[in-house]
Amino acid sequence: MEEPKALVLTGYGINCDYETQFALQSNGAIAKRVHVNDLISGKESLENFQILGLPGGFSYGDDISAGKVLANKIRSNLKEQILQFINDGKLIFGFCNGFQIMVKAGLLPSPNSSLEQTVTLSNNDSGRYEDRWIFLKEQKSKCVFTKGIDLIHLPVAHGEGKFFADSRALKSLQENRQVVFKYCNSKGTLANGVFPLSPNASLQDIAGICDKTGRIFGMMPHPERCLSVFNRPDWEFLKEKALRSGGKLETLGDGNLIFKNAVEFVKENF
Repeated sequence: MEEPKALVLTGYGINCDYETQFALQSNGAIAKRVHVNDLISGKESLENFQILGLPGGFSYGDDISAGKVLANKIRSNLKEQILQFINDGKLIFGFCNGFQIMVKAGLLPSPNSSLEQTVTLSNNDSGRYEDRWIFLKEQKSKCVFTKGIDLIHLPVAHGEGKFFADSRALKSLQENRQVVFKYCNSKGTLANGVFPLSPNASLQDIAGICDKTGRIFGMMPHPERCLSVFNRPDWEFLKEKALRSGGKLETLGDGNLIFKNAVEFVKENF
């Protein structure tokens, strides 16, 4: 096929769109930033793309609750387009505010015809905005974005990242291998809600989930902010460690593989 085409949503406080566009382009996609109003008006159409990305930021200033206003706008104006996009087997991802939008628009964990919200992301237990680097352990999920990933190091930057679901929703997530990432320490041992390993006290340390197909994926940490090892605060340590062991510093950041997997999936399936 031709190069995969990705739509990166922007507008009204979204501020990670350029980084997300760059991440997709760096891995072989044609990525276009599109304002949400251009989708609603019909100036742009989802049918021309195979990947939809909802970047981080502070959509509508996070009024009411993080991501809620844009989620309502999407559900009210773009529901049919998005449901068709999903039915066509295409990919959707959202990071940080994008993840908040997805759960509040009913795109995760189990999108249905009404796009009903069933889980949420609420205020961090610390009561403040958390901006720090954390470790994540992949949970052997069915997520197509995380193929080949085990333990990764990424930044978080959010005030409302605490994942919560009732017992029924949580059981479904576990049974269907929809829990993608959990917060952990540098050795992969789960955080068990302990701060700062878990920056928000998420239920069962959950940092990211996918739908039952593995094609719709959301997480609170920012993979687009770690495309290069030089984005990491400890890159000089890693460089010295590699030199002393006679190896070579790996220059790609931990977040890069997530975007590479998305692009490769589209190449193989469309």
